[in-house]
Amino acid sequence: MRIAVPAEAKGTETRVAATPETVKKFIGLGASVTVEAGAGQGAGIPDAEFEAAGASIAKNGKDAAKDADIVLKVRRPGEAELKGYKAGAIVVATMDPYGQDEALAAMAGAKISAFAMELMPRITRAQVMDVLSSQANLAGYRAVVDGAAEYGRALPMMMTAAGTVPAARIFIMGVGVAGLQAIATARRMGAVVTATDVRPATKEQVESLGAKFLAVEDEEFKQAQTAGGYAKEMSAEYRAKQAELTASHIAKQDIVITTALIPGRPAPKLITAAMVESMKPGSVIIDLAVERGGNCELSRPGEVVVSPNGVRIVGHLNVAGRLAATASSLYAKNLYAFVETMIDKKEKVLKPDWEDELVKATLLTRDGAVVHPNFQPKA
Repeated sequence: MRIAVPAEAKGTETRVAATPETVKKFIGLGASVTVEAGAGQGAGIPDAEFEAAGASIAKNGKDAAKDADIVLKVRRPGEAELKGYKAGAIVVATMDPYGQDEALAAMAGAKISAFAMELMPRITRAQVMDVLSSQANLAGYRAVVDGAAEYGRALPMMMTAAGTVPAARIFIMGVGVAGLQAIATARRMGAVVTATDVRPATKEQVESLGAKFLAVEDEEFKQAQTAGGYAKEMSAEYRAKQAELTASHIAKQDIVITTALIPGRPAPKLITAAMVESMKPGSVIIDLAVERGGNCELSRPGEVVVSPNGVRIVGHLNVAGRLAATASSLYAKNLYAFVETMIDKKEKVLKPDWEDELVKATLLTRDGAVVHPNFQPKA
């Protein structure tokens, strides 16, 4: 049983899909592990540490993946990478499958079994495998750190001999895992925090962290959550009412952090250009949804945009990757916990149970076909 850990091909990706800790655990399960040279460089893990854990170092991705039974990645493999994978190999990564018909067809054509970690069901058994939560948690923390750095002023109230420094006002839009961590971090740093979300269950969570909840609480709001705990797409009428409520609130804020995403859909536009114009010079917007089109009309992927009235709109890509060492450690543990379920520990061989609920929920392609029911090719 061979496991390969290639370096990530995308230039903005600093994370790696395994750590020396998980390498040791895989070897303990009977696997041999090969890591591409430099794969852990962005996360501060030198090749020597992987070698000390028992891994072999390959000079390139092709050599690392040659004859591998399992390939562990952070991002979906590109066509060039797929050429180096053997037919039947299990590839585990965050696959970003929505709207990627060509990429899914390419993986099917390579005859790999591709698993999308972001499709992991949110059940008790799978909590330790939840990459969305582990990475979003770090993104929420980093968003507050980035916001404080761009804001250029102190966040907590300070009473000094020279005068009193008022506490910064921070508004969190979208209270998922990232939003909750942003609230907790901003509160720890001494800011006055408010938050909003369309899901009614989040109100209690926001208030339990010491922040104030802001939302239009009508009948549609009470039904605005899916059975899986995700936000539903709201009607145009509700969005208009919510925008009116938040517009006056945003004008008073020092830092606004947006985290709103709906799986398989473009990010909802929460902050208009007019709202940005209403904010004070020096205010900051951190848009964590910029890779899906952004929650702010003026966001630009990978850029810090300064509006005509002096508002800084931050659109960093791969925010979890800005904490690459921690993000890699958590992500690698998520992958290990999942892959471990597909290994027969007694015989020390790879033995996936294709009927297992976790396997069925995350498996995209197998035996040359796209098999996930949500991503079947259109007729």
